Amino acid sequence: MKARHDQHFLTDPRAVRRIVALAPVSGRRVLEIGPGEGVLTAELLSAGASVVAIELDGALVEDLSSRFAVEMASGRFELVHGDAVKIPYPSFDIVVANLPYSASSPITFRLLDAGFESAVLMYQREFAERMAARVGTPECGRLSVMVQTYADVELCFNLKPGAFSPPPQVASTVVRLTPHEPPYFIADRRVYADVVRELFSHRRKTVRNGLRGGRAALGAENVERAVSELPEEILSMRPEELSLMVFAMIANLCVPEE
Repeated sequence: MKARHDQHFLTDPRAVRRIVALAPVSGRRVLEIGPGEGVLTAELLSAGASVVAIELDGALVEDLSSRFAVEMASGRFELVHGDAVKIPYPSFDIVVANLPYSASSPITFRLLDAGFESAVLMYQREFAERMAARVGTPECGRLSVMVQTYADVELCFNLKPGAFSPPPQVASTVVRLTPHEPPYFIADRRVYADVVRELFSHRRKTVRNGLRGGRAALGAENVERAVSELPEEILSMRPEELSLMVFAMIANLCVPEE
């Protein structure tokens, strides 16, 4: 069996139960992205959730519509045919999903923007470990900074390729995200995201040179104002050395003046 749309369907029933147990889904509206053949969907419904699922594969949409026809008729299951990277998300409280690995990053960022009470998500193990890498260490990157700015990251358990059909080439990790307010004031979330992206796209450069390399995205005037006001100690650092407080400080200085 070949993977369709980069989906590897979870088939291990014990793993499915462990995933659902990580989120308080009873009586909640749960968003599932990439339900595939509906194994996780069925467990969520059994646990008392109402589920709204987004599925890209038209053939799977037909299969899911047939399998869960009763739940659809009762309003406990809603199915959206579309690309979770692009389409607007329906309202939801909690996210539980085995994400397509190639779309993990854009979907995660979209979920953080949308807001949720809790998210239990399956990722490629290496991706999950980068997400949880401590900010201010050589292992951290854009993903670590952006996710940890807005959520606590908990690596829950790993799964071997044999838990899926077809088996992926990599190990997988289930992650629980619990949103929180940013630990430091952020004047403009879009500018903050732009600053983090630009600095890590020049991660071998100092903050000074990284910011100047991002003038097209951040605005030359905003960059030069930030460079003129930041202490030399920060300007000479590299992005993986910065704390969340310093990222917020740099981004706030890059917000256009009114």
